[in-house]
Amino acid sequence: MEKFAREINGQFSQYDQMKSVLIVPLWKGRFQTVVGVVKELEQFGRNAISLSSRICPLSPEINMEELLRKNSSLCYARFAIEDQTLKVQATALMDQITEAVLKEIIMEVAATADKWEYQLTGKDVN
Repeated sequence: MEKFAREINGQFSQYDQMKSVLIVPLWKGRFQTVVGVVKELEQFGRNAISLSSRICPLSPEINMEELLRKNSSLCYARFAIEDQTLKVQATALMDQITEAVLKEIIMEVAATADKWEYQLTGKDVN
């Protein structure tokens, strides 16, 4: 992720061996934060990287059915809810992911979260 941050003129911060943050520059001066967390998927007995980006706090105005339907149009990412927050998330097994695919996943997560953040809030907060 650090190398990719340099390639796209983004910012990278590593919190520890398991968690890092990438600020991804997008269109028209907008940015989106993508958090990467390495974790063990117990059901598979393998390590995976989870990449996620916040959209906004949950609210009754959000059309969840629409978001579930939009999941089918995404390649790697999906909409998810965590701690009363709507997010875009993707997970990949560490032993199968390539650098090129990791870059694609990061960009899809960032661009999707940014698009829906703007659509739902009209702001660039995350």
